[in-house]
Formats: sequence, C-alpha cells, structure tokens
Amino acid sequence: MGVGKRFAVLLCAEDSDYVKKRYGGYYGVYVDMLAEEGETWDVFKVANGEFPDDEQIGRFDGFVITGSCHDAHGNDVWICDLISLLKKLDSLNKKVLGICFGHQILCRALGGKTGRAISGWDIGLTTIHLSPSSSNLFSSSKILTTLSIIECHRDEIRELPPKAEVIAWSEKTGVEMFRYGDHVIGIQGHPEYTQDILIHLVDRLRQRTLITDSYSDELKANMGKVEPDKDVWKKLCTSFLKGRL
Repeated sequence: MGVGKRFAVLLCAEDSDYVKKRYGGYYGVYVDMLAEEGETWDVFKVANGEFPDDEQIGRFDGFVITGSCHDAHGNDVWICDLISLLKKLDSLNKKVLGICFGHQILCRALGGKTGRAISGWDIGLTTIHLSPSSSNLFSSSKILTTLSIIECHRDEIRELPPKAEVIAWSEKTGVEMFRYGDHVIGIQGHPEYTQDILIHLVDRLRQRTLITDSYSDELKANMGKVEPDKDVWKKLCTSFLKGRL
C-alpha cells in the first residue's frame, strides 16, 4: 500500500519511562497508528535540537509533528528552528500533519497566532463538530457531523493563518482542525492516544501540580465510558499523509 514511501516524525515531546517501556516511546505510538507495509519511518527529536537537513527533507513524502509539554507560543531556540523548518516544508508543498502542539506550531509557522486557552485545560474525550467542507476527508457512506477524540491541552489557536480553513470545532475550542491548501492539516486532539496513555498523562499533570487532585479524580471517573473514534481518525490521517484523499 505504501511501498517506497518515507515519512518522518518530528518528536516534540520527552518520552516518559512508562511510554518508552510500553509503547517504544511516542514515536512508537505514531508509527503504530500510521505506518503501513513497505514504508520507511524515521524520527527527529526536534525538542533536543535534532533536525533534518535539506538533503534529508527531500527524501521524505510527509512529516508528522507531535504533541509537547512546551508552549507553541514560546521562543525556545528549538521552537524557533522548528518554525523555520515548517515554513520550508510549506514552500516545498510537503505533506504535514500536526497533532496538538504540532497543530498549534503549524498555525504559528504559517502566520497565525496561538496562546493559552481562555477556557483552561481540555482533558478527556471531546466531541468535535465537523464543517460541511470536511466531508471529502472522510470516506464514509454517510455524512459525518461529529467525531470523538481524546484531548489534553491548555493552549489553542487564537487566529488562523491567512487562507487556512477551520474544518472542526468544539464547545471549548474554536479550532479543533484546520486545513491549509492540500498539504497541511492540524488536529488539536490526539487521534494516536489510548485511554491508558491519557491516564498516565493525567497522573503526571497531577504530580507536577498542573491540575488539581479533584480534577484528576473527575477525569478518571469519566474515562472508559465512551471510546474515541480511533478507526475513523486513523483512516483520515493515513489517507491524508499518503495522498489518498
């Protein structure tokens, strides 16, 4: 299906020991969701300053930007370098899929604005509403109007880049998905997450006092009641990256 194609994960997160042991790191989580037989997948730990050079960029058919505990509106050296890389990928019309932080940093690189979410943390399973123009992204016999996805963020897109289009929103977040041309899609939620990963992250956030004990308990009590639409998200992400839409 994907014979000869090559993709890169731009890893913006530090792997916890738990995620390393259980999933082979976040790189392993993305490859598990997106990789198909015959493809080559590589990883660049951009949060550690590891970036592809021009020759390497030319070898890849597409790129995936992961989530991160860092702020997309920050000015760390690696974040500024990532913005420069994303501008270059845009100029080359490379397929780029941004997830959570990746969604936000793509927006910033293309001329939009990001910042702290006015409504605060959004953690757990969220129902997002799809715009009518998103129908060509989903190969389904019926028109989808909503989808569920796992979320874990406290930042958001404040202003879209020129020529970008909102293709999904939720009650808490105005831009859950956006499209820029035919080569860029940003998704605020985490199509790659499992409930297990989310529970692990909730525990880490509580340990770092980024969320309260009561909020953590509330989140865990609600987990597992409804499952995210993982198969639909997987098909969307793979079809977009591999030019099948």
